[in-house]
Amino acid sequence: MVGAGAWYQPLRAADRFAGWGAWPARLALALLAVLLVASAVVPLTVGRGQAAKPPSVARLVGGSKAAARPRDADLALYDRAIARIRAGENYYDFIAQEHRRADYPLRPGVAVRLPTLAYLAAWSGLREDGLAPVPVLAALALMAGVVGSWWGRLCALGVSPELRRIGTALVFFGAALGLNRYYFVLHELWAGMLLALAFGLHRPEQKRWLGAVLVAGLALAIREHSLPFVALMGAMAAWRRAWGEALAWGALVVLFALGLAWHLHLVALHTLPSDPTGPSWLAMRGLGGFLANTVLSSNLRFLPHTIAGPLTILMLLGWAGWRSSAGVTGFLLYTGYGFAFAVAGRPDNFYWGAMITPVMALGLVFAPMAGCSLWRAAFNRDWVA
Repeated sequence: MVGAGAWYQPLRAADRFAGWGAWPARLALALLAVLLVASAVVPLTVGRGQAAKPPSVARLVGGSKAAARPRDADLALYDRAIARIRAGENYYDFIAQEHRRADYPLRPGVAVRLPTLAYLAAWSGLREDGLAPVPVLAALALMAGVVGSWWGRLCALGVSPELRRIGTALVFFGAALGLNRYYFVLHELWAGMLLALAFGLHRPEQKRWLGAVLVAGLALAIREHSLPFVALMGAMAAWRRAWGEALAWGALVVLFALGLAWHLHLVALHTLPSDPTGPSWLAMRGLGGFLANTVLSSNLRFLPHTIAGPLTILMLLGWAGWRSSAGVTGFLLYTGYGFAFAVAGRPDNFYWGAMITPVMALGLVFAPMAGCSLWRAAFNRDWVA
């Protein structure tokens, strides 16, 4: 392809698909084509199957209309928990009552959120409109930390200045979701941003991982959905034979398991035989479940679905094609969560996608390289400068 060499040549060192054979590349391209078409036509649903509609900008980012928006049932439950903690009550003394009041299940015990975020919100003075100074400053600092850490990681991995600027802009595009004050009480919002920061702070090439472990530990204390990230990081450390790092991630898993066991014990003490068991989370929503979670929990929700769906697939392609420690981790992380969202989570759990969306769009930087490299490998074409 004449003229492509000017932008492609600097990326060759980071090109995972450069050495692929023709038939593996053709199979990958065929799978990519199927996923792109399917992602453009598979409908997104929320709640009890209603078609998803992107919320208005005013409702999401502020203004008087945003402040007056009625609270969703989940958020109202979290609001009441925060208010009761601020009034001096113990979380476990009232949370079962609040679940019954909202007609929410107490079985299994993980249906009751960990208390960490409720206590942090109560101590920070968080209000329903999200305008308290401490939470706003915390959200701004966290977003800045995510963007700054990824600029640093892209530098450390030798990404060119041009692509660093584009990549950092895409990280900002995803991390800006953390400033949505309406959802400041949502556990996935803060846990997902913390995981994005931990991922950006991780520097296995320089043996710098302690900051990532500590930040991920806070995310895990807020939402147990952070566990796959921690487990993956530990497994990859073991694969690299970085035994000290692997031990740190493993210790974090053990500490979390002990904390979760204590949480489930305290919830069980307040659970009555008459309390119902919640419906199964094994909804088997397939590709639509993955796309619903990621699109509706990111700023892609402002785009038409025929664009947002394929862009999500191209993000995964970019992570897959980026030959680096971050690339392989990102691909495994996001496809792993994607399979989990396809299998587990009811339609009204779409906000689980906030666990992975803050940095996922960075893959778009490497998607052109990956796609062109697959085409070149599949059809014996080379770039001409």
